[in-house]
Amino acid sequence: MAEQAFDLVVIGGGPGGYVAAIRAAQLGMKTAVVEREHLGGICLNWGCIPTKALLRSAEISHLLAHLDEFGFTADNIRFDLAKVVKRSRGVAKQLVSGVTFLLKKNKITVIDGEAKLAGKNTVSVTKDGKDVATLKAPHIILATGARPRELPGIEADGTLIWNYKHAMVPTMMPTTLLVIGSGAIGIEFASFYLNMGAKVTVVETLDRVLPVEDEEISAFARKAFEKQGMTIITSASVKGVKKGTDSVTVTVEAGGKTEEFTVDRVISAVGIVGNVENIGLEAAGVKVERTHVVVDGFGRTGVEGLYAIGDIAGAPWLAHKASHEGVICVEMIAGKHPHPLDIGNIPGCTYCRPQVASVGMTEAKAKAAGREIRVGRFPFIGNGKAIAMGEPEGLVKTIFDAKTGEMIGAHMVGAEVTEMIQGYVIARTLETTEAELMETVFPHPTVSETMHEAVLDAYGQAIHF
Repeated sequence: MAEQAFDLVVIGGGPGGYVAAIRAAQLGMKTAVVEREHLGGICLNWGCIPTKALLRSAEISHLLAHLDEFGFTADNIRFDLAKVVKRSRGVAKQLVSGVTFLLKKNKITVIDGEAKLAGKNTVSVTKDGKDVATLKAPHIILATGARPRELPGIEADGTLIWNYKHAMVPTMMPTTLLVIGSGAIGIEFASFYLNMGAKVTVVETLDRVLPVEDEEISAFARKAFEKQGMTIITSASVKGVKKGTDSVTVTVEAGGKTEEFTVDRVISAVGIVGNVENIGLEAAGVKVERTHVVVDGFGRTGVEGLYAIGDIAGAPWLAHKASHEGVICVEMIAGKHPHPLDIGNIPGCTYCRPQVASVGMTEAKAKAAGREIRVGRFPFIGNGKAIAMGEPEGLVKTIFDAKTGEMIGAHMVGAEVTEMIQGYVIARTLETTEAELMETVFPHPTVSETMHEAVLDAYGQAIHF
């Protein structure tokens, strides 16, 4: 088997890997991508994209259940779960085929198989236990992603206990559901199944849902979820799971009391672990901490010619962070002068109902860092477009450095805030001050006007509340 020589080999074809490969090709580098399963990675196949298709169906379900508020009446409204799932899978398939086309368009070699570091500047590829290729390159990017973390005794079996993959392709709609974990994945699935008619209970170890978000936003979101009928138990732990024929009994301890919940299905959403095994990291001398490769702001591992991006390189575990890391890493390799990754400018989005989005520091972290701050808030109930849409529940919160006017953080909960957060991300990236944001003209009527008002409120100048 002859060796193949490249300028760059990327291990993993997810949103970090394929974007890195395309940028490398644009810069004139002969590039190969090795992918063992699906181009597009978890994001396109089992994460970001298909879940949003499911959540769109749940949004429609919610609207249909509230038609009277908009002057409509309809009878015998029902849904076909198989069609809901089929649409979601179709959306994923369409985008994966698009990635395949883009790699071909950019003349990137795609190799189907499992890659492993096999010495300096060398990658061996196998498929079903057979050697497929040996690749040589002065630069190798690890973009192998991550997988769901499993709790001992609560391992996903695909039947009664689901991980996110199982929850995405249900063959039945559970009447009752218990979700372990209230991070983005857990809350999105809890929101989907709740809006599709299931009775949902969420159990969270920490003292609040969406624990990485600002406390005020978490509290607002929890109140909205509970108003919709979701049961939320925080500061709680799962002590045991007993499987029945077609149900699961979960023992939960909270506040010194133990309670049992018998439900149709359980979703385990307790985080992820990096795919660091069996790729030759130990022999290569790559430093790994808590299942993630240690890198600098450019993706460098400390081993010459070896880089890591995306979920394998640590938090935040977001597709857009992985893609941006890929571009930074490749441009650095090519001798460009990109800015190192600034995690403080990476937005986070959760597509539950109501949506949650944020960038930068929370109020608590800003105070803990010793910053003197000014905080602004504006509720959706003071916004004409939000009221007209029938979405008056929401809040925008801004945090500024009191001395310099720097926007330290922005936090939002409400309809379409995942689309709106980018305005604040741009502001942070451009190092915009409160004065420039105040002078920015926001179009009327739009929900984005709440963003302007939240800035004004931080300085005592809010107009409409």
